[in-house]
Amino acid sequence: MRIKKIDIILALITGEITAWFFYNLLKDLNLKIDFLGWILAFVFPILAVIGLWVSFLLGKKFLWIFQLAKYLLIGVLATIVDLGILNLLIGASGIAAGLYFSVFKGISFITATYAKYLGDKLWAFEKIGKEGLGKEFGQFFTVTLIGLVINVAIASFLVNNISPQFGFTPKLWANVGGIAAAFGVMAWNFIGYKFIVFKK
Repeated sequence: MRIKKIDIILALITGEITAWFFYNLLKDLNLKIDFLGWILAFVFPILAVIGLWVSFLLGKKFLWIFQLAKYLLIGVLATIVDLGILNLLIGASGIAAGLYFSVFKGISFITATYAKYLGDKLWAFEKIGKEGLGKEFGQFFTVTLIGLVINVAIASFLVNNISPQFGFTPKLWANVGGIAAAFGVMAWNFIGYKFIVFKK
């Protein structure tokens, strides 16, 4: 096992995209820190590469640690895709709660999952083979479908049962619900993908 150039590049890209995503979320809080975007844009990619490097070193003894780090980076990108689509649907409709929010959350989660499949298969778990592709995708879909239920349930519970806290707007609170849901489903998906879908 060795760290590859693509590992570093994907970690840098993930860190950069995450930095600008969080900067935009923080702008909704009306924070007046002029250089915050540039600080995040510099720090997040470095932290992503350092985290990946440390997990690589630990992964020499326990492979699953390096796999988990790559899985988390793919998960961060998928979460940003998820929240990006969710925000587009909220922005287009003006609806940030209720039944339509749950539908929007389901649509955004499913769309992000299709992109996540390739990242997890080819990068996190490095399963290149094409044999049993139909069965593998069926297993991925089943694990992900259970994850979808967990994801939508957590986000919907938070958004529809707890009013926005800390002075957050309904749109920002919807994003908090989406982020909480992503963390909630992360453990389930990693275990399902590693030991069921992409087992070697």
